[in-house]
Amino acid sequence: MPAALGLLLWLSLAGALRPGLEPPQHATTEEGATLFARDYNSTAELVFFDSVSASWNYNTNLTAENAALQVKASLEEQNFTELWGKKAKELYGDKWNNFSDPQLRKIIGSIQTLGPSNLPLEKREQYNTILSDMDKIYSTAKVCLPNGTCWDLEPDLSDIMATSRSYKKLLYAWEGWHNAAGNPLRPKYEEFVKLSNEAYMMDGFEDTGSYWRSWYDSDSFEKDLEHIYSQLEPLYLNLHAFVRRKLYDRYGPKYINLKGPIPAHLLGNMWAQQWNNIYDLMIPYPEKPNLDVTSTMVEQGWNATHMFRVSEEFFTSLGLLEMPSEFWEKSMLEKPTDGREVVCHASAWDFYNRKDFRIKQCTSVTMEQLFTVHHEMGHIQYYLQYKDQPVSFRGGANPGFHEAIGDVLSLSVSTPSHLKKIGLLSSATEDEESNINYLLKMALEKIAFLPFGYLIDQWRWNVFSGRTPPSRYNYDWWYLRTKYQGICAPVSRNESNFDPGAKYHIPGNTPYIRYFVSFILQFQFHKALCHAANHNGSLHTCDIYRSMEAGAKLRWGRGGSGKSPWADVCMELSLLPSCGILQRGCSSGKSSTMASPWDSSCNSPDLPRLFPHLFPPLDKIADEAQAKEFLSEYNSTAEEVWNAYTEASWAYNTNITDHNKEIMLEKNLAMSKHTLEYGMRARQFDTSDFQDQSVTRILKKLSVIERAALPESELKEYNTLLSDMETTYSVAKVCRKNETCPLDPDLTDIMATSRDYDELLFAWKGWRDVGKKMRNNYKRYVELSNKAAMLNGYKDNGAYWRSLYEMPTFEEDLERLYLQLQPLYLNLHAYVRRALYRKYGAEHINLKGPIPAHLLGNMWAQSWSNIFDLVIPFPDATKVDATPAMKKQGWTPKKMFEESDRFFTSLGLIQMPQEFWDKSMIEKPSDGREVVCHASAWDFYNRKDFRIKQCTVVNMDDLITVHHEMGHVQYFLQYKDQPISFRDGANPGFHEAVGDVMALSVSTPKHLHSINLLDEVMENEESDINYLMSIALDKIAFLPFGYLMDQWRWKVFDGRIKEDEYNKEWWNLRTKYQGLCPPALRSEDDFDPGAKFHIPANVPYIRYFVSFVIQFQFHQALCNAAQHKGPLHTCDIYESQEAGKILGDALKLGFSKPWPEAMQLITGQSNMSAEALMSYFKPLMTWLEKENEKNGEVLGWPEYSWTPYTATPDQDGSRKTDFLGMSLTESQATAGGWVLLALALLFLITTIFFGVKFSSARRKAFKSSSEMELK
Repeated sequence: MPAALGLLLWLSLAGALRPGLEPPQHATTEEGATLFARDYNSTAELVFFDSVSASWNYNTNLTAENAALQVKASLEEQNFTELWGKKAKELYGDKWNNFSDPQLRKIIGSIQTLGPSNLPLEKREQYNTILSDMDKIYSTAKVCLPNGTCWDLEPDLSDIMATSRSYKKLLYAWEGWHNAAGNPLRPKYEEFVKLSNEAYMMDGFEDTGSYWRSWYDSDSFEKDLEHIYSQLEPLYLNLHAFVRRKLYDRYGPKYINLKGPIPAHLLGNMWAQQWNNIYDLMIPYPEKPNLDVTSTMVEQGWNATHMFRVSEEFFTSLGLLEMPSEFWEKSMLEKPTDGREVVCHASAWDFYNRKDFRIKQCTSVTMEQLFTVHHEMGHIQYYLQYKDQPVSFRGGANPGFHEAIGDVLSLSVSTPSHLKKIGLLSSATEDEESNINYLLKMALEKIAFLPFGYLIDQWRWNVFSGRTPPSRYNYDWWYLRTKYQGICAPVSRNESNFDPGAKYHIPGNTPYIRYFVSFILQFQFHKALCHAANHNGSLHTCDIYRSMEAGAKLRWGRGGSGKSPWADVCMELSLLPSCGILQRGCSSGKSSTMASPWDSSCNSPDLPRLFPHLFPPLDKIADEAQAKEFLSEYNSTAEEVWNAYTEASWAYNTNITDHNKEIMLEKNLAMSKHTLEYGMRARQFDTSDFQDQSVTRILKKLSVIERAALPESELKEYNTLLSDMETTYSVAKVCRKNETCPLDPDLTDIMATSRDYDELLFAWKGWRDVGKKMRNNYKRYVELSNKAAMLNGYKDNGAYWRSLYEMPTFEEDLERLYLQLQPLYLNLHAYVRRALYRKYGAEHINLKGPIPAHLLGNMWAQSWSNIFDLVIPFPDATKVDATPAMKKQGWTPKKMFEESDRFFTSLGLIQMPQEFWDKSMIEKPSDGREVVCHASAWDFYNRKDFRIKQCTVVNMDDLITVHHEMGHVQYFLQYKDQPISFRDGANPGFHEAVGDVMALSVSTPKHLHSINLLDEVMENEESDINYLMSIALDKIAFLPFGYLMDQWRWKVFDGRIKEDEYNKEWWNLRTKYQGLCPPALRSEDDFDPGAKFHIPANVPYIRYFVSFVIQFQFHQALCNAAQHKGPLHTCDIYESQEAGKILGDALKLGFSKPWPEAMQLITGQSNMSAEALMSYFKPLMTWLEKENEKNGEVLGWPEYSWTPYTATPDQDGSRKTDFLGMSLTESQATAGGWVLLALALLFLITTIFFGVKFSSARRKAFKSSSEMELK
């Protein structure tokens, strides 16, 4: 105990009552009792004024000194009560029961009730100190966050409970407050109960609860209450069920059990006593005007003083009293800003001097607080009306009356008609839907309160009587709250908690049943006053404002105060039949057994308990409606910004100039800024409890802002790096003689058609010189990409790329798929290697080693279809190649696209819009422009402009590519009306698969015949094997390349591949998976990955591997829908509306659902599988196995370190050889050799010796690292 407190207590105990306050000695007659009562009244006014003043000073400035003064004043009041009570007992004993004056009987009886003053001085001191301590614990409790921020109950926690819709934030506030305010009170409350009971038993009561109930002058009070509650219960149960369903809609089954109680923290109030703060979630007719005038009050500049003036004017309009000047001078109407700790709980104060009346309230400008103001002003009006009564009668007719008076005014104040009268509502709409909205809002305040108002003192009466012992304080509290309110604790609570103490009235020792009684009486009063005001219409529309008749009736009821039995007041207010319910008891009907109408289980999932783990979401926005508004804004602005960037990017890609590059970079920067702005705003939302999963999904996607997370200078550097690398790639050329060869079409044609080993080597090696120029840029790109990924919460850029597939086991799933496919690839590889051996001989092909990478008809050996002529199984059987027919028939690029469009529309899918034909670039320009020829499809994000950029060549390969790109555009068309964030493939592989699945039909002999590109369809095994071989050279040959590209990048991003091993590890992977080797010596001066477009262009590649697997799943499912009969590779879904509908329905989803759902729509299964692919190629697999076995082929490449003899072609095409580092013709090398041999034989031998040693060491080192990778 502080020294100041101890000193003051000692002084108060030593001094007893001040002189002049002692009770007088009067006659023991009724006349003497009258004089005694008169002296008591005048003395009590002095004592009570001092006691109330000390309490006011403490409540408005919580200091140890004021606490000591409060205790001192309380002790003096108790000394006064004790001495005067004992004197009254001494003089009048039981005689007062026989006095003729009923008022005198009542006064003497009340004086003799001493309460805590019965206690010996030491216990009285203990009693007062406990109350003071509990008051301080409650009033100074805070909930503190890990960052040091602390929340007070008012206004912080109350605002959170009222406005937050975040389950976690509400839980944090709820649990934090119950722990901080309630738990420390438990031991003090146990001691308080003992002392309080001891005091009132000395007055002849069974316990404290018995004394409290005596105020209601009814022997059957508890039964009366239960009877009233049973009448109200059906209305409450219906309200509870309605609210529970709405909360279920908001928070879902994770948190809400539709047959169970409601978690206590979700109802908009710390104690779930009133639910009007969640009206926005409950409103039956949202399109009707909202009755909450808070925003209007703020706009009109209302403040706390104005709110009280408005309330005063309401009372005076009824002919009631103005507030005295002391009220305005001395009240605390707002929370002090001088740093004082105060008790914010709103309360009205009577200082017992008949002129000083005050309110203490931390008022905020809200409609709810306006009603609270009227409630508290109602108390003051009651004080003013009975101020001239004896002190013993300065109280409500019963405690519930006092609470009802202010609230009955609020029933008028809250009507639309009244709010219009005082300028807070522009119009008072009265129709059925508006009325239901209004009544529900009132019910959320009034009806929701009733079980809480009923149970608090049920619990305390049980505590005081011993029916609830300390060992069950918390258990019985939650039993009653579940039984009556149908709510449950949102987290586990036990007897180490003291949740009743988190409600002010428990530590404040304020009886609570008065509020339940008040909530019943106020409607009875309202009905009588509306009748006096001659109101016509529904009771809920009544406003008694300015009715002197209603004021006169109310004035008498107030004046009656505690002087008259409260039933008499009911009589005067014409309420006797209703008031009589509390008088009569339950004479008919059975009292409710109150069996819970809800399952006792509460959906309280295991959440991280309070504190650090739960903190991150607390500052986030959990309002789903606000999130939807944000996304609507984002969608409209993103369409403009993305369209502008796409237009600029298109302009650059179709006309590579520095000017266009600058514009593209400028628009890219604008797009990045937009992405950054909205991405950071998206991160402000806590979506964990959102019910609309599409909102959660978009916000999650938006929160990943990719490169925009970089600082502006690094973002510019990043964009420039990508632009430079892509430009280097796109404008690169290989020179020979006087000729320059770009990649398309020159080098591509050489790789596809040449069968000259050295010419192929020239093209292959020349193009890879392009990669060298990018190596340093690529290193820096990796650094910035990883930094951006980490700023987005990913370990590295590879982790971010993999996250797009929403599969935690993605890498393992890919490996599983690859192992399913590997046997087919190994058989194809062995077969092709044998064919190349026949063509190029043992000098260039090792039948147990990898294949030189330049011999497979493609610059990257990703597709081998161009060497079909070398590997065709049955040369005399039909070959499926539409190129000759296309050229013969004069096909043009436009005709190829028109044919593709016909294919899609034949399935009932969407026709290309006119913008597509007007704006696409489907041929390489002949006007000299530099362009990016790599085929690509473009969405311009305005829901009408979709284009393709392709340097189309009239051949069958490009016809297939056309269908692939048109598949992208079809996907764009299908999901164009989705929010912009969902205008994407279900996963990146889906987008690639859609066009390819069409190509599986387009490339069939049946389909080519149907469009006149094949003369006849030969149905025999040899033709089928030829056809499947042509498809396998494209599809199966691609798979390991599609798999390894991002294997390499993921390892670069996560650091497993160091920058000084880029090229070595690239070739290790290509050897490991593809069984290929470089045809020329490579070193770390080279950067061969950069020779593939997707590396410098920053395009993830695993999508193509995924696409090549799932397209066969799609194909199988669509063929089933088209009712195809026969082997899968012969299926053509052309003109099948059934297949088109299945595909279209899945494409419309875009990215709006996780990809397994789209997969399920198409295939009936939700996972990726290679079974359909293996089924498609089963005839070829069987044939390859037999053919390889017949030829004694070795599957794989056990001699993986083998490299071919490398010829180095000159630009003039003459054969040259390498002689001691010089490029010479064969004759020059021969002559030079003889000369050198004759002149320096010893030197030559020495050179050879060291060269062999060096070569051996190099091979040995390379072999070691390769073995490690291959294993």
